[in-house]
Amino acid sequence: MSIKLVLTLLAFSGLAGIVLGYVLRLLIALGQRGSLELEVKQKLLEAREKAAQIEKEAEQRADRIEAERLSPLEEREERLEEREDRLAKREEFLDERERTLVDETERVKVRENEAANLKRDAENVLKERRAELVRIGHFSEKEARERLIKEVEAVEEEATLTRIQKLEAHGRERLEEKARGILMSVIHRLGNAVNAEVMTLSLSIPSEEIKGKVIGKEGRNIKAFERATGVDVIIDDAPDKITLSSFDPLRRHIAKLALERLIADGRIQPAKIEEVVEKAKQEVDETVKQKGEQAAYEIGIVGLDPRLTTLLGRLHFRTSFGQNVLQHSIEMAHIAGMLAEELGADVQIAKAGALLHDIGKAVDHEVQGTHVEIGRRLLEKFSVDKRVIQAMQSHHEEYPYETPESIIVQVADAISAGRPGARRDTVERYLERLGDLERLAMSFEGVEKVYAIQAGREIRIFVNPGKVSDLAMHKMAREIAKRVQEELKYPGEIKVNIIRENRVVEFAR
Repeated sequence: MSIKLVLTLLAFSGLAGIVLGYVLRLLIALGQRGSLELEVKQKLLEAREKAAQIEKEAEQRADRIEAERLSPLEEREERLEEREDRLAKREEFLDERERTLVDETERVKVRENEAANLKRDAENVLKERRAELVRIGHFSEKEARERLIKEVEAVEEEATLTRIQKLEAHGRERLEEKARGILMSVIHRLGNAVNAEVMTLSLSIPSEEIKGKVIGKEGRNIKAFERATGVDVIIDDAPDKITLSSFDPLRRHIAKLALERLIADGRIQPAKIEEVVEKAKQEVDETVKQKGEQAAYEIGIVGLDPRLTTLLGRLHFRTSFGQNVLQHSIEMAHIAGMLAEELGADVQIAKAGALLHDIGKAVDHEVQGTHVEIGRRLLEKFSVDKRVIQAMQSHHEEYPYETPESIIVQVADAISAGRPGARRDTVERYLERLGDLERLAMSFEGVEKVYAIQAGREIRIFVNPGKVSDLAMHKMAREIAKRVQEELKYPGEIKVNIIRENRVVEFAR
């Protein structure tokens, strides 16, 4: 009985539990449904707010994009307005300029008409003056024209002369200042003190015994020496000296060298003479070669034919007015290079032309012609640059100046030869040059006295003021300078100074 009751109670309890569980579940489900609706409502509200925010931002962005899109258009409109304003102003300016040009054209036309009228009036006056001169003086038209020109010259002579003198003085001052600056710069940069060099032709004899050995029995030693060297030996002029005479400076040097060695050795006989002379020739040939190469190396001239370099070295044994020709050529090359650098010419061409300008003197005693012509032929033979030949051929004005380098070489030659102490001259030649200068100046009409002063570097000419006018004096100076250049030979330059003086003397008694 109790078991059934327990089971019944358990069954009711289980059923009540089930009912209670269902009710609880239903209550829970209803609660969850309410919260889900609230959550959905909340999310819906948030979505609406976010959509409103997005819509607002979209509207702002659209406004900004529209503003950015319209901004260039506004700027372009502003620029167009500014350009239109400028065009309007330019049109106004051009209109004003056109009006000004029209007015100026009118004024020019008026002036042209006035000038044409004045020209016609002047021509009419000139025709009337000519007709009057022909009528009064019975002159032809040509004679009247000449007389009119003379009258104008006579009236305007003083003004013309003054203007010519001012122009000459101004131009001469500018040119002399420029030339003096260039030459001083060149000479200071050179700084080369080269003394004039003279090849000695005399040898001292230490004793009469040596003198007898040199002569030899019946003069056979001296004859063998002359035959081997080609040099004349003179003994009787001075008791303690032997003089060597030859037109060839190279032979003289070989003979001098050989004779010095024979005297030092003491064994003087024909066989020994030939041996010593042959050795002296070889030594001189080597010296010639070295001197030529040293000169070309010092100047910086490359590519010369070895035979031409040897000829250049022979100039070491040649002198001109006491000046060593090779040293003169080297000095000239330095001067020409500096002048070419100052004047913008070709430095290498100027140097080469100066170094080779006297190359003809190396063989001028063997070949006919002037040393300039001989030098030209030598340079052409050895295929030297034509520009170098043009530069060297005009240094004595035998050929025209074809290039700036030819003028530079001539100027460098004058500087090197004409500077104080560079050359020595004999008294006879010096006096002859002064006499030639004075005679040439005296040959002009109106010259009263002529004095060559300053060692022939200036000539003072006194003219008759009644025969030579101030205007004619300038023409005379140019003609005298031209004739001096053409007819005389001289180192450096000569200043022509003409003096015209009027003196009026009266006595009060």
